[in-house]
Amino acid sequence: MHNRQEKISQVVVTARQMHDIEDRIFAAGMPVVALMEKVAGLIGRRIQEMAPTLLFKGSYIPSNIPLKKGSRVGILVGPGHNGADALVVARELYFRGYEVWIYSPFSKLKELTSQHLQYAQSLGIPIYQTIEQLPDSDLLIDGLFGFGLEKNLTDPIASAINQLNELSVPIYSIDLPSGLHTDTGEVLGTAIRATHTFCLGLWKLAFFQDRALEYLGKAELIDFDIPLGDVEAVLKDAPRIKRITLATALATLPLPRPPVTHKYQEGHLLLICGSRRYAGGAILTGLGARASGVGMLSIAVPESLKSLLVSHLPEALIVGCPETESGAIAHLQLPENTDLSSFNAIACGPGLTRDATPIVQEVIKSDRPLILDADGLNILAQMGAIATLKKRLAVTVLTPHTGEFERLFPDVADAKNDRVKAVQQAAAQSGAVVLLKGARTAIANPQGGVWIVPESTPALARGGSGDVLTGLLGGLLAQAATKQIPVEDIVATAAWWHSQAGIIAAQERTELGVDAFTLTQYLMKIH
Repeated sequence: MHNRQEKISQVVVTARQMHDIEDRIFAAGMPVVALMEKVAGLIGRRIQEMAPTLLFKGSYIPSNIPLKKGSRVGILVGPGHNGADALVVARELYFRGYEVWIYSPFSKLKELTSQHLQYAQSLGIPIYQTIEQLPDSDLLIDGLFGFGLEKNLTDPIASAINQLNELSVPIYSIDLPSGLHTDTGEVLGTAIRATHTFCLGLWKLAFFQDRALEYLGKAELIDFDIPLGDVEAVLKDAPRIKRITLATALATLPLPRPPVTHKYQEGHLLLICGSRRYAGGAILTGLGARASGVGMLSIAVPESLKSLLVSHLPEALIVGCPETESGAIAHLQLPENTDLSSFNAIACGPGLTRDATPIVQEVIKSDRPLILDADGLNILAQMGAIATLKKRLAVTVLTPHTGEFERLFPDVADAKNDRVKAVQQAAAQSGAVVLLKGARTAIANPQGGVWIVPESTPALARGGSGDVLTGLLGGLLAQAATKQIPVEDIVATAAWWHSQAGIIAAQERTELGVDAFTLTQYLMKIH
């Protein structure tokens, strides 16, 4: 059972896929009514376990203090089965002693929804058709629209949602906040701003689109025991979209090490970074690589930075290179009997400046796994990213933020509107593994597979955080090269590790206290 739950927690589906999976369940004989009762029972129990706690500025978060009997709960009922789910929750809470009222503004309801509404009315639960009639409540449950909504909401329901959002009352949404597009997370005219969202059965794609996050609140999966066989039958050979979980990340780490090994068997990474203007970028990248446990770390920097890097990373081999008048690396000057093929992986870009263009051109021609970040990406964009990368024989990993992504792939889908589609297209066209940074970092391989980091923290929105990720990823990639671990799995694990370090640091130091240097120290706490 535990293995099934872990696999289910990784799956992310589109609206179409979820429809098809549900159709299989119902075709196999599961009555819609029975499933509805099961789901509503699970939601009802969770709501009773959680109570709204008032925070400053009138916002709420769920806590584990049970909701008091007699609390007033408002149920927002839509015309479809999402509304029916909400009505079953209403009935269950009513029988458990809560004061329940129902808002049902639609005249036409699906048959099952209509039946549940009729029963609620027979129990004496008050039902209101207009927003103006609604009494006060301690909690609202949103069952207006579930997954699969395609059209923009219009008045009067759009106006009603806006008024509900203005109330200082926590709102728990069933499956998805009403008004969000299931796949893109787009706000269809307007949407409920939920305090908490119960995602039913399988994770929907909207939960991992940056623009949906402010509407989702805290999200949790309500697992109603979908058979894995039905999930596999629908997804088949379609490119998988997966959440990175603790279990998958730990399984990908190069652990345990064999009892007999040596430093070169644990990977040799070359970092090419830094300039006189941006010395800190080289330090932060080096510290990120150190945390990865890589066996050997070489860092190529301008000669004037060598002593500075040695003081921060005494265990690394610091390679001082001739520099331009502006303080950038003029050309690589590796130790005797060493060339780029001596390394298991190369990471290039943080702090370079665009004066280091010949360096980026040189490493792109190498046959080594290569990570490009920061100025490495800016230089690649000037060269023509897709045409340049198609010539590479070895794997390339790109780690852009949204602005860098748009410069690299100007003809790809808008990354601000549909991050998952954008990163899939970029990887397919370039042949690279593309990591698009954001509140929900998304990683795609050229075959269309996507990995999503399911949680992060705005504490990471600080200069230097990306440099730390580049170093960490470089160190893991160098180790992976000696152990045959899939590159995209390593990239996903590095992104997850980086986010978890930020989350732990923010919990201890607040979101204001996580500078990039501090972040490198919290990388050690994850594994």
